[in-house]
Amino acid sequence: MYSRLIKPPEDKSFFLFGPRGTGKTTWVKATFPGAVYLDLLEAELFNDLLADPQRLEKFIPKGLSDWIIIDEVQKIPELLNEVHRLIEKYKHRFVLTGSSARKLRRKGQNLLAGRALTFALHQLTALELGNDFDLSRSLKFGQLPSVYIEKDPKAYLESYVKTYLEEEIRQEGLTRNLGAFSRFLEAASFSQGSVLNIAAIARECAVERKVVENYFSILEDLLIAYKIPVFAKKAKRRMAAHPKFYLFDVGLYRTIRPMGPLDRPEETDGVALETLLFQELNAINDYYKLGHKIFYWRTASNLEVDFVLYGEKGIKAFEIKRTGKVNSSMLKGLKAFLMDYPSASAYFIYGGERRMRDGEVDIIPLAEVFRELPKILDRHPQR
Repeated sequence: MYSRLIKPPEDKSFFLFGPRGTGKTTWVKATFPGAVYLDLLEAELFNDLLADPQRLEKFIPKGLSDWIIIDEVQKIPELLNEVHRLIEKYKHRFVLTGSSARKLRRKGQNLLAGRALTFALHQLTALELGNDFDLSRSLKFGQLPSVYIEKDPKAYLESYVKTYLEEEIRQEGLTRNLGAFSRFLEAASFSQGSVLNIAAIARECAVERKVVENYFSILEDLLIAYKIPVFAKKAKRRMAAHPKFYLFDVGLYRTIRPMGPLDRPEETDGVALETLLFQELNAINDYYKLGHKIFYWRTASNLEVDFVLYGEKGIKAFEIKRTGKVNSSMLKGLKAFLMDYPSASAYFIYGGERRMRDGEVDIIPLAEVFRELPKILDRHPQR
């Protein structure tokens, strides 16, 4: 098991959300070895607590001072009322894991009204992988923990997608038409790293626009996709209006995105690299509690920056390319951004070996940047 960057609270209950396969169960069992562990995927336990959530107390030894783990808590949202009662009455500490907060909120639950913190577990980061980090492998299969363990990561990822379609979507009753949802997933994969055009996807899938909007909401609620808004704070130019879309992991994107004889590898390789940077930025920002919000920047004249992180620690702009050489046209978007936001820090990440600087743009090799992300994101601008 890889050591994870997430740091749990010492004395307060918390939710741990994350997509399936990110290692939530493995982590909680390793981190809280003496805890009472209740897995709602176990049919007998599930049926028992579904019939009467107050039975939860009988599974907790009297006088327990250790933690109580409830795995897949979203399967019985009504349990939160009982968890709330047990926290108030006995000061019990709970770890509540789930792959979605959608059902909890839909049932009107208040996520314990401040009595529990909320954490996220992401796929592995390059820092967590350490010497095992293999850029080529990550760009092909992503960084879900099993991808770095399984002998056949491609087969694992195909099973992962099938599991989501058949288990998560169907069992949660999120859509009645799995065929249409499957077609939507494939169509959506062509929008990876691109500005969303929901009307075009609806036409491609032969369904109504509202259905596609609901499908995107399902992906977000299950934490397997993100919409990244355009950065338009105090904008000096006319900006793009729609968000960009990312499936949360490179491997998931590669598995869903169909490839045929007319598809060129470079069409997906660049998107995969951009996705890997996004998932690393997202995880590091979360684990280190840096407080950035993630955006992209694109003007109506198509000047673009892949990612803009904005928060109390400043504005940080990132552009990433696989190329081994840098030319001035590649830096055009970053330099235009710096003209509009001169207090920002700008980083161009590329496949070469030399660290350089072009004006106010730091040029960093791919081999170095993932190890340095915590420092880069935590650094206040020096201007």
